[in-house]
Amino acid sequence: MSSTLVSAVSAGSSSQLRATFVVAFATAVFVLLSTPAWSASPEVIHSFRNKNGVVPPAGLIPDASGNLYGTTAEGGAHNDGTVFQLTPKAGGRWAEKQVVHRFTSNGSDGTGPEAAFLFDGAGNLYSTTASGGAVGVGTVFELTPASGSWNEQVLYSFQDGGRPYGSLVLDASGNLYGTTGYGGAQNDGTVFELSPKAGDHWREKVLHSFNGIDGRMPLAGLVFDDCGNLYATTAAGGTYDYGTVFELSPKSGGGWKENVLLSFNYLNGAGPASNLIFDAIGNLYGTTSGGGTGDCQYGCGTVFELSSQGIGTWTETLLVDFQWSAIPTANVILGSSGELYGTTTNGGVQGWGTVFDIMPALQ
Repeated sequence: MSSTLVSAVSAGSSSQLRATFVVAFATAVFVLLSTPAWSASPEVIHSFRNKNGVVPPAGLIPDASGNLYGTTAEGGAHNDGTVFQLTPKAGGRWAEKQVVHRFTSNGSDGTGPEAAFLFDGAGNLYSTTASGGAVGVGTVFELTPASGSWNEQVLYSFQDGGRPYGSLVLDASGNLYGTTGYGGAQNDGTVFELSPKAGDHWREKVLHSFNGIDGRMPLAGLVFDDCGNLYATTAAGGTYDYGTVFELSPKSGGGWKENVLLSFNYLNGAGPASNLIFDAIGNLYGTTSGGGTGDCQYGCGTVFELSSQGIGTWTETLLVDFQWSAIPTANVILGSSGELYGTTTNGGVQGWGTVFDIMPALQ
């Protein structure tokens, strides 16, 4: 790493943004334009206990009735993690209606789920486990509602490297897509597709194996654009070994073509591990959990934007170069007025993290 670090924020650009930090946790007030006032203190709606699971690592997903679903990486009957459901009750209360699934003692259906869920149109849930399965390197599983309970089915047990950490995406034909942090030709990770077959069987196809030069260790899930191209990040590899942003495009006649959109160089970020998002005009936004000019041991992280300049060419703008030991590890989300919202795991008045917004600069 260079001992002389300079800011990589593009000054005066039309897409330059102003970052405003709002202290989170017990002292947070998260102000949104044209919305009601928010409580100054978050309300705990559920506390985990070991028998029903502990250490929830991923976000929640709601169903059409307002129930929330998530995973715990540990706890449960065998300490291999659980799937839980929270149900709203009158008066703003919530109840843990049931533990939807407890992973088995022998790990055959997976252990340690770390990714968020995906719903399909029929109300089935899909996700991954980063370990367990046939040879201990993770699974893809489905939960299907059945008369007040849920049935689990392992769709695929990874055999070579594996370890899927990111969430899944679904195409219009019912195929699932995801990434593995390891495995593939060079053990640098893969992008895979799972396709349903007759008799509840699924077939895995590796769409791309990383080779280090184009990235290694993809930890985030994928995102589709309107043309059917897939986008994500790798946490390492690339020109400077600080990670990449890549695109996979389907080729006529079959197969996929990879294009590296960005190699992180530490000054503009390092170690991206969260999902990318699109805005309405096709710009990509993401975070890195390290790099930048902050005074953290490995950098305090960044928020970046990628804008397409034509086929295969993208321009990066560094939106935030975090200081104050901030460290964003999750993805940002897009507000109704074009603003971005996100979190940091450190920083703020008490050092326990922040919620931040990034407002578009006035034109």
